[in-house]
Amino acid sequence: MSKISKNRKAAFEKLNSNQEYALKDASELLKEISNTKFDASVDVDLNLGVDPRKADQMVRGIVTLPHGTGKETSVLVLCTPDKEEEAKAAGADHVGLDEYIKKIEGGWTDVDVIITMPTVMGKVGKLGRVLGPRGLMPNPKAGTVTLDVAKAVKDVKSGKIDFKVDKFGIIHASIGRVSFTSEQIHENATELIQVISKLKPSSSKGTYFKSIYMSSTMSPSIKIDTNSIAGI
Repeated sequence: MSKISKNRKAAFEKLNSNQEYALKDASELLKEISNTKFDASVDVDLNLGVDPRKADQMVRGIVTLPHGTGKETSVLVLCTPDKEEEAKAAGADHVGLDEYIKKIEGGWTDVDVIITMPTVMGKVGKLGRVLGPRGLMPNPKAGTVTLDVAKAVKDVKSGKIDFKVDKFGIIHASIGRVSFTSEQIHENATELIQVISKLKPSSSKGTYFKSIYMSSTMSPSIKIDTNSIAGI
């Protein structure tokens, strides 16, 4: 049996695992129980009352976090030559088409987000076997297949994330860093939850938010009182 570290023991002493915390209180407590030497990610896990096996209960969408993610996001834009300059001006880290398609076919996937255009999806589509398992395949629903590549790049760089319910009915999302203020964590989490609330499928009956937990990298999870969140 592994030994519990001093920091983790102290974190468990501050946290009542049987209590549901208001989102604002949880955002403050999370900073107290996070003791990593690096700037840990703040994550929210939402267990939804949906059946993802049914197409009409698939919950998927995008949200722009008010305070960003705290992470520098590397963006590749696969586009036609006439769009290259505006993609670069918007802050894209990599811009091109055929040369990057060859690199990806060779196994290169050293980016966080790939943005492309509808007019080149014929070429990009064949990369599905490489990009799909890594969650990098551009998708119109995520705003990463668009003619306005500059706006898409700016959105991603400013804190837009996409989310999708998994096969167990859970959405996992990173909404910031422990270095954020508790107010920033609270506001980012609230924005995410409110957006997901608006996406409740009409065919989903009963309780929509079965449980919501907040945690940071290597910290215990804090259970959130859903009644404390406005607008859901």
